[in-house]
Amino acid sequence: MKASLCTLLFSVLSGASAGAQLSAFPTPTNLLATNTPTKIAELRANAEKGDAAAQNDMGVMFGDGNGVQQDYAGAVQWYRKAAEQGLAKAQYNLGVCYDKGQGVTQDYAESVKFYRKAAAQGLAEAQYNLGVFYEKGQGVTQDYAEAVNWYSKAAAQGLAEAQNFLGLCYSKGQGIPQDYAGAVKWYRKAAEQGYAAAQCHLGWSYGNGQGVPQDYAEAVNWYRRAAEQGYAAAQCNLGLCCGNGQGIPQDNAEALKWYRQAAEQGFAPAQYNLGVCYHDGQGVPQDYAEAVKWYRKAGEQGDADAQRNLGLCYAKGQGVPQDYTEAVKGFHKAAEQGYADAQCNLGLCYAKGQGVPRDYAEAVKWFRKAADQGHAYAECLLGVMYQLGQGVPQDYVEAYKWYSLAAAQNQTDAIHNRDIVAKTMTPAQITEGQRREREFVPHKEVEPSNRADSAGVMLGK
Repeated sequence: MKASLCTLLFSVLSGASAGAQLSAFPTPTNLLATNTPTKIAELRANAEKGDAAAQNDMGVMFGDGNGVQQDYAGAVQWYRKAAEQGLAKAQYNLGVCYDKGQGVTQDYAESVKFYRKAAAQGLAEAQYNLGVFYEKGQGVTQDYAEAVNWYSKAAAQGLAEAQNFLGLCYSKGQGIPQDYAGAVKWYRKAAEQGYAAAQCHLGWSYGNGQGVPQDYAEAVNWYRRAAEQGYAAAQCNLGLCCGNGQGIPQDNAEALKWYRQAAEQGFAPAQYNLGVCYHDGQGVPQDYAEAVKWYRKAGEQGDADAQRNLGLCYAKGQGVPQDYTEAVKGFHKAAEQGYADAQCNLGLCYAKGQGVPRDYAEAVKWFRKAADQGHAYAECLLGVMYQLGQGVPQDYVEAYKWYSLAAAQNQTDAIHNRDIVAKTMTPAQITEGQRREREFVPHKEVEPSNRADSAGVMLGK
């Protein structure tokens, strides 16, 4: 099995997940420095006199358990007193309690109510959290445009989290026309404040030439800044740059170092890449068992690359006893996610009766899914099924079509098979096959990446 490193898109950039809400304000520094029983008593006295700031500070102390026993319900009582007086920070903190279910029953609608009160007073943290709720559809109807509205207000005040997620909205075209240059503008503002996620996204923009001219060295610069803060996606991407020699001298050992740091944080793409390094002996002695270990960790998180490679390890007995049943499990998990290589390999298992009872119709089903994505080997195998009439009625025209599509991608078996089947066809049938080939449009189910090559043998000529 030839394995290659995956081209990584950060989950937060390529996925649909919104930002994480900010938490309550921490205990004020001046209280942490003088948090004696006497000072706490003075603060309580002021709070009981109706001082809103003191009431909020009491809530913060109870919420954090600083100088007093942690008591979320007690925190809520003090936040509510201050919030009823219109103190924005207290309204925000009470919103956080309803958001997290701390001291009260979790209630997103109630959380939105208090975030909105604080946001209306211009509190950036509340504006950001309100934007998150609109993006996720928590406590309100999902509304990307409204999310952008609140992110923009907070971003304009310099809140790095809001600047980062406003950049993501521009990148994805959610709630605002897609604008990569606009995304870069906001990533940069947050990145220059040291916000790791934005540094990673800015690195990705440079690496992919989105919104800025492609510049691998600048991508490495920003990945490194985020990676040194422990940001897993940046560590993985920096490893990828090291492994590919993009923007930095090629160094498999350095790539391995960064993959490991991200993998040990549970970042699935890095776990997969670390598995590839062990499988191929890149930057580390070849160790199939260790490769299997990391493929399994990533696969358990739903990483299709890892599931497919784990299936191949079982099929070949690399790092584990050969077990086609386990191989099929890995292929099937990845195939269900639309991974063409896995769909092709699953089809091979059904065609050959390895790990499952032989079932040509089921083989055709999976070959077709991969072939419809433009997978050359699957196109060739589907042509074989039509040529032999296995799982489908025999149809030389359809076989010619699929062989021709695969041959256009220099699939050598397909070129040979097409020439054989053409000898049994009339000129009219060949013309029809060529027409079908021209009209075929592949439909990718997942974004392409540098994945492991497909494995298996031709079923027939």
